[in-house]
Amino acid sequence: STHLTPPLPAAFLPQMPPSPPRDTPNLTALSCPAGCHDRAVLLYEYVGKRIVDLQHTEVPDAYRGRGIAKHLAKAALDFVVEEDLKAHLTCWYIQKYVKENPLPQYLEHLQP
Repeated sequence: STHLTPPLPAAFLPQMPPSPPRDTPNLTALSCPAGCHDRAVLLYEYVGKRIVDLQHTEVPDAYRGRGIAKHLAKAALDFVVEEDLKAHLTCWYIQKYVKENPLPQYLEHLQP
């Protein structure tokens, strides 16, 4: 997963496949090679056929405070809406984002 902030060395989220490969139950929004410490990531896992668990956002120290996690949260939720998935929010930051941005399209795609 990456961000919209120009100087950020990251990609962006909508690489999430509509359904998970069976042999990789724990997916990340971005492949994490050796230099992963300089990338902002959103970890997620498909926990059902159309249910994705948004587990954790992580932003490198050097990029914190720039609103990058907010971009990750928005991209993930927009993807869930576009693909008509249900989202389970394990990530405290994404929970907070939804509380601060209680858009109907987000709320109706949350897994209770």
